[in-house]
Amino acid sequence: MKRRGAIDLTPAERRAFLEQSKTVILSSIDQRGYPHSIAMWYVVDPDGSVLMTTYAKSQKAMNIRRDPRVSLLVESGASYSTLKGVLIRGDAQLVEDLDTRLAVLSRVHEKMAGAFPAGVQDALLRQASKRVVIQVAPKRISSWDHSKLEGRY
Repeated sequence: MKRRGAIDLTPAERRAFLEQSKTVILSSIDQRGYPHSIAMWYVVDPDGSVLMTTYAKSQKAMNIRRDPRVSLLVESGASYSTLKGVLIRGDAQLVEDLDTRLAVLSRVHEKMAGAFPAGVQDALLRQASKRVVIQVAPKRISSWDHSKLEGRY
């Protein structure tokens, strides 16, 4: 088997890695054609779409309105043998429906902080009124897990 195939994550491994990871690097294309990369908290839908929220007037939202092509990178590892990652390329869509914004904010908050203390839902509703959901539908996915090399570099 070629080296690339040997380190590829299976679809189930990719899903588990994405679900347990907390931060994704979202790269959009700015008005001058350069990558605009930013760390984001996110959740994954059952269909594989990646969802996050941002302020409606943010640079990344403006970039996506102009050009929906984005990439997402989730990675881990501190040495070559522990490197693991998923790179998703796809088209982003901005979702402005308030119920969807609130649902995604709630899911992200639960993933990051756990159970909701009293008053959090009201705070999320206030935030949702200023935000949009970025929904990325994967078109191409690359992945790697160097631990699968078992010391063969």
